[in-house]
Amino acid sequence: MRQDPVQRVAFWRRTPPAVFPPLMGLFGLALAWRRASEAFDRLGWVSDLLLGAVTLLFLGALAAYAAKAMRRPGAVIEDLRVLPGRLGLAALSMSVMLLAAGLVPFAPGAARVVLVCGLGLHGMLAALVIYVLVASPPEGRMVTPAWHLTFVGFIVAPLAAVPLGLPGVAWAAFYGTLPVAALIFAVSAVQFATRPPPAPLRPLLAIHLAPMALFGTAGVLLGLTGVALAFCAGAAVLFVALVVWNVPLRAAGFSPLWGAFTFPLAAFAGLLLLLSPVAAPFRVTGGVLLVLATLLLPWIAAKVLQMWAKGALAVKTNSAVA
Repeated sequence: MRQDPVQRVAFWRRTPPAVFPPLMGLFGLALAWRRASEAFDRLGWVSDLLLGAVTLLFLGALAAYAAKAMRRPGAVIEDLRVLPGRLGLAALSMSVMLLAAGLVPFAPGAARVVLVCGLGLHGMLAALVIYVLVASPPEGRMVTPAWHLTFVGFIVAPLAAVPLGLPGVAWAAFYGTLPVAALIFAVSAVQFATRPPPAPLRPLLAIHLAPMALFGTAGVLLGLTGVALAFCAGAAVLFVALVVWNVPLRAAGFSPLWGAFTFPLAAFAGLLLLLSPVAAPFRVTGGVLLVLATLLLPWIAAKVLQMWAKGALAVKTNSAVA
């Protein structure tokens, strides 16, 4: 049952998955500020403050969506049939893993439990998406940048697994998702060369930056500095391309899909700051990018949350109603 714009239903019954990508971006911003506090040896309180605030927002949104799913489980499948729903639910489970990374310095035991829950949730989501794609018509199976979040999203796990002393989990995530990401990149490049996406879908191109940054981050954490530098170079090329192409990216005006800008920017800033011991320019560039992310990400998140509060987000993203 899809939401009727004039139908009055309980707020939680129409919780749209599109609320989660900007929240994931805020988690990434909090973790990037943690990297900054390590790189500059100051301002550690900024990361803690951001992490606390976004955790409260995320738990509230998670509780609302969980209530919706429990009332009518079929609503989850309906949400996965539309692109904003698949993007949002992947961001939900990735956010659980990011929360685990945030909890590591404060409660390692809880972080382990949260990480396992996040991995399990993301695995179930990937299985459901495969089920939905198999049952979809050919045009519904087209590869999009959102596939990175669904099928490569496990690469977030090393951020928590390595400091928790779980290198096996980190290596499995790294090597298990690397060929999948390469395949998605290859198919996406061919698609972009032959048929560029329409204006409303162009913000999704920013998602390509996220796996590059995350593989680089995992490389640093796993001691693969050369690999990390290679991924950082690839991320830098993608970032410059996105900056150069920023006017076409924003051609359709603000939409909930702008949430796709948030996490990739934060993840790239975090990678640069993590590489600061290698060379001073990484610290300076990462700091500048972090300032930019701090100005942009909360603004996008606030706009999306405002749309959710007014009930417009569910309508614009064709979210299911429980």
